[in-house]
Amino acid sequence: MHLLKKSWVKYLAQAVAVAVVIAGAVFYISGQKSVTVAIDGDEQIFTTRAATVQDALEQEGISVYERDELSVAADSELSDEQRIEISRNKSVQVSIDGTDRVVHTTGMTVADVMDELKLDEKSEVSLGEDIELVSLSDEIEIITPKNVTLLVDEKKQKISTTAQTVKELLAEQKVKLDKDDEVNVQVGKDTDKDAKTSTKIEDDTKIEVIVVSVKTWDEKREIGFDTEKVKDSKLEKGKTKVKTEGKKGERELTLRQETRNGKKGEEEVLKSKVTKEPVAEVIRVGTKKPESSSDSKSSDSKTKAPTGSISSTWAALAKCESGGNWSINTGNGYYGGLQFSASSWRGAGGTKYAPLPHQASPQEQIATAEKLRANGGWGHWPHCSSKLGLR
Repeated sequence: MHLLKKSWVKYLAQAVAVAVVIAGAVFYISGQKSVTVAIDGDEQIFTTRAATVQDALEQEGISVYERDELSVAADSELSDEQRIEISRNKSVQVSIDGTDRVVHTTGMTVADVMDELKLDEKSEVSLGEDIELVSLSDEIEIITPKNVTLLVDEKKQKISTTAQTVKELLAEQKVKLDKDDEVNVQVGKDTDKDAKTSTKIEDDTKIEVIVVSVKTWDEKREIGFDTEKVKDSKLEKGKTKVKTEGKKGERELTLRQETRNGKKGEEEVLKSKVTKEPVAEVIRVGTKKPESSSDSKSSDSKTKAPTGSISSTWAALAKCESGGNWSINTGNGYYGGLQFSASSWRGAGGTKYAPLPHQASPQEQIATAEKLRANGGWGHWPHCSSKLGLR
């Protein structure tokens, strides 16, 4: 009996031990959780008794960095069949319109970077949008479209373009430039005239193409002769007689004319050479009175009247300005009988006669001076006109 009792106690103890082990195993197994972690789409599954998401990730040696995105909060309670998605940060080198920058993104492809930057869909991208960021070795070059106003031969059009320079835009629009054509580029209020085609395009740039053609040619032109009147006391008053017949001269010119957008400019004298000097016509003017007079041979009969086509007023003004020397050039910046400056001569159209005033005839100088006087009066010759009482 005593032996039976001892055997029963032994079996009971063994049964309790087995029960405890089974209960412990059941308890341990029931505390396990199945977890799926997807890192940029790559999945791994493991089991854990961790209480939080953070603990489970640390247990598996999975780090989450500052710029990474986690689908659930790190401190949230871990549940069975838990799915955790981690989007890793990628630092991508990007060049936008020539400006380099680094973009931090959790996207997967070039298209994701474009979306994150909110770029115009018409932007030009150096890499395909489906390329995965993890495989990139080069930077992404992006050119955004620019709004440009293009004027060619005064015809305007609005353009949205990814061309980076004026040259690229003109090629894109099939605009061909000749060597004399001019390109003006305006950005804001600043205009770069006759700009280089390598000029970079910015948004709201205005580009004007002026079609220019240049013509040069040689030409011969006549030079008018002066007419001089001399008093002749031997000739009856009121009568005239040609003493020397006037002859026209000749000048060889090299001329240049520029046409801009179909509009012809003024002819410009590049070279001027007198090949034949004009001969002044001398006319005798009678001063002899019908009745003889002791003073008929006065000293006045020996003085010259104002030159034929030159009025006494212009002759007097030239006398005051240059001593009456119509071909004077002292190097002081003023030329000819009426002492034109080079700019005044050009402004009044004198270059159609000669490059500089002293190279033109007196009649040509006076014709040009008349244009000046029509616009500004005698004030162009302030000292001498006042001295002569012309104003």
